[in-house]
Amino acid sequence: MTQSDHAADKTPESPLTQADWQAYSDNMAKVATRTQELIQEWLKKQQGAQQDQDIDPLNIGESFFELTAKMMSDPARLAETQMAMFQDYLQLWQNATLRMMGAETEAVIAPEKGDKRFKHPEWSENQLFDFIKQSYLLASRHINKAVEETEGLDPEDERKTEFYTRQFIDALSPSNFALTNPEVLQTTVETRGENLIKGLENLLNDLERGSGDLSISMTDEKAFEVGRNVAVTPGKVVYECDLFQLIQYSPNTKEVYEKPLLIFPPWINKFYILDLTAQKSFVKWCVDQGITVFMVSWVNPDASLRDKTLDDYLKDGQLRALEMVEKITGVRGINVIGYCVAGTLLAATLAWLEARGEADRIASVTFFTAQVDFEDAGELKVFVDEDQLEALSRRMQKKGYLDASAMAGTFNMLRSNDLIWSFVVNNYLLGKEPFPFDLLYWNSDSTNLAAGVHAQYLRAMYYENALVKPGGLTLAGESIDLRRIKTPAYIQAGREDHIAPPQSVYKITGILAGPQRFVLAGSGHIAGVVNPPDAKKYQYWTKSGKLPKSLDEFTSKAIETPGSWWPDWLQWLEKYSGPKIPARDPGSDQFPPIEEAPGRYVKVKAQ
Repeated sequence: MTQSDHAADKTPESPLTQADWQAYSDNMAKVATRTQELIQEWLKKQQGAQQDQDIDPLNIGESFFELTAKMMSDPARLAETQMAMFQDYLQLWQNATLRMMGAETEAVIAPEKGDKRFKHPEWSENQLFDFIKQSYLLASRHINKAVEETEGLDPEDERKTEFYTRQFIDALSPSNFALTNPEVLQTTVETRGENLIKGLENLLNDLERGSGDLSISMTDEKAFEVGRNVAVTPGKVVYECDLFQLIQYSPNTKEVYEKPLLIFPPWINKFYILDLTAQKSFVKWCVDQGITVFMVSWVNPDASLRDKTLDDYLKDGQLRALEMVEKITGVRGINVIGYCVAGTLLAATLAWLEARGEADRIASVTFFTAQVDFEDAGELKVFVDEDQLEALSRRMQKKGYLDASAMAGTFNMLRSNDLIWSFVVNNYLLGKEPFPFDLLYWNSDSTNLAAGVHAQYLRAMYYENALVKPGGLTLAGESIDLRRIKTPAYIQAGREDHIAPPQSVYKITGILAGPQRFVLAGSGHIAGVVNPPDAKKYQYWTKSGKLPKSLDEFTSKAIETPGSWWPDWLQWLEKYSGPKIPARDPGSDQFPPIEEAPGRYVKVKAQ
């Protein structure tokens, strides 16, 4: 009998028989035995790895020592914080007592909007679980406040202590533990503990998939296949080298704009975030508008590419792809898009072309959530300091690359409740299978990062902020000065972006010298970009005329438009796309098609 069968013939109101309790007891014994074995296996694996691990790889010990010292140096503030917390808990106890006596009371504290951890009705209807929930939320608020209001920390320590305090608090949520999660307890009774048995199986499968490290399943990966039901827009691979394959998509209109569009996706992810299903595909939508679309599909690097640098990704990556599009189409003056880190490098490429007197090779540039000034680059800067960079360099030198799981884990920590703990509860405590979701399949299909380029990127951009300094960075033999860029630019940012904060992205508007249009899209780093018009979701903000100096000024004067910003971008792009000409088939006599899109490179899984 399956878990769902048990749930169907046992309701919460049905009394459990002696046989039910025996089955429950037997299952709990199996859970205890297998858990003990699991812990022993994990400890055994760790014994051989301890010597290779840094004691404090995230370099947080010293930051928290400084935090403690600053807190203790101001006992009056500490006492004030403790008294405020005591008063809130006194109010909570009073409300709980009144509620037990039948009185109606208001919550002392409620979950923030969008917090999905406490959606089960029992968190509010059951007095015990409501008390547990509010106790946790009160502790969270006061701990976060105490850390945030501690004065005297340098900005690096401040970012680090605030970030890891939130990680600690999120990990200790009562929703993450079987005995304090009402939904898990109810499911355990209904299924006689089979949910925990299934959860252990899921945990073991994820440990095996991660070769001993926990690799949490976020979706049913068997439901998707690249080239079958994701990344399916028709096209051909028309060029390839050691860094990338170049895809040209087949036309879907009789006529196309003269100037093609070349897209540089980030090399830290696979390109098909822009070509998921037909309904969500930015690529297909562009093709349907009569645009000849070329896409760079970056290689998933192994040790052989360990010495590749930003010079290589500029010269043999972006410039090489630009050259191939020029040769295949015979057009000089290409429209280009750079997404995230590829947009950062694209800004350097534009400055490189300006320095060489070749700026006319690009007609317009579009930046998707791309930063060039990293002073306010958000929480990712938590992971970038001298000690962590050195530790990361040592780690990468062993393999020649940063394995995909490390980068995925870093991004998941930025939204730990949504991308870590929700799956722990669903997969391991409730014993459910993850739901098939194309976006999460893409998110789990991570890439390795070549050691040389990744170390250089983190140090030059996040740590030294060299790109924004005129002449602060020399790439492929040219001193980079972004102020010289006169190429017309469309700049998109996501209002809720936690990877490239909108205020950081906006800074490019005060640097580039050419005409600009800035668009602030609703949602974040992915959904803010991948928002097809037919979905009728979110909104975007624009402003006519000269852009103000700050994002706050922009938002105070901007006009909100419901729906997708894609049509706004297309209207802007048409000015730089030339007349309509007969549609082009992929490739040319000199560059015949190599294979069908999406090509081999994107199908390589990170090991």
